[in-house]
This record gives sequence, structure tokens and C-alpha cells, in this order.
Amino acid sequence: MEIDQILDAIYILPENSKKNLEKYITEVSHPKNLCLMRADTIVPHIYFIKKGIVRAYASAEDKEITFWFGKEGEPVVSMKSYVEDKPGYENIELLEDCELYKLETESLRKLFNEDIHIANWGRKFAERELVKTEELIISRQFKTALERYKDLMKDKPDLLKRVQLGHIASYLGITQVSLSRIRAEIRF
Repeated sequence: MEIDQILDAIYILPENSKKNLEKYITEVSHPKNLCLMRADTIVPHIYFIKKGIVRAYASAEDKEITFWFGKEGEPVVSMKSYVEDKPGYENIELLEDCELYKLETESLRKLFNEDIHIANWGRKFAERELVKTEELIISRQFKTALERYKDLMKDKPDLLKRVQLGHIASYLGITQVSLSRIRAEIRF
């Protein structure tokens, strides 16, 4: 996915503002299994996924709990680092070879002060991330694993083909055996 499409999906900028923002964005590639962001570190940049899939997870009691997947067009950000310049709590692992767009947070903050359109883009970016977090919390609190799996099938069906079942089970908060049961139930 091209950077213009990704930026426009967040908030449509005037062409001059978009070109100014794009000056600070670079393309990077990283191999599968790389830990792009580590918990307990300040991450001084944000990424947008051009190609590939990533997962966010936290470690607890010697196991990894996946709580988010990102794919083409989506941002990859440690909100705690982005908003407060404090260490984040998530690890971000690349599940495929990835092509990413990278933007330094400090450069973006500078642009916020110089261009009201980019500042509004940043506000919309943060609002969208807040809504995604709220939806995730509500889903985890009020939906069953079966309902969450059906949502995944509806909203991101390609993830089911591209992500290991162990990560999907972790995301749903269930074991792989329970996931197998859910998948068998849905097939019939």
C-alpha cells in the first residue's frame, strides 16, 4: 500500500502539507521474526505497513499474549512512547518479511507546530488509535472467543491464512485446542 493512501485513510491533507509530511517518511524493510519494538523501551518513531503482517504481544508468566495484529495500511506505534515519551509495554514482532514506512516522532511533533493541517492529521491519527483500543477492550470483555473469531473472519479474513494458529488462539484468549474446536464448529 502506498503512503499517500495510508495518510489519506487517516485524514485527507492539502497536497502541500502531505508533501511536507512525506519528506520525513522513509521506507525500510525488515525480515520476518524481527522484534521491531521492545517492551520497556521508548520508541522514537512510528511505522506504517506497506507490505506484511505484525503482531503486538506482551509477556506474562513465561508466555506471550497477542493482543493486536497489523497488516497493510495500518500504523505500528507504541502509544505510550508517542504520547508521553515513556517506555511502551508491547513487543511488536514481524510475522512476515515487511516493507514499512518510518516516521520519527520528533519530526512529526515539529510539523504539528508548523502546520495546522498536519496537527489535525495527528489528532485524527490518535483518535483512531484510541477507538481501536476501546473496541479491543470491549471485545475482550463482552464477546466470547467464538464471537471474536467470527469478527476476525469478517473483518480480517486474510489474517487467518497468513498468521499461525497459535498467535490467533493467543489473540482470542484461548488454547489452540479450543480454537480447533471453534473452527470445526464453524465449518459445519
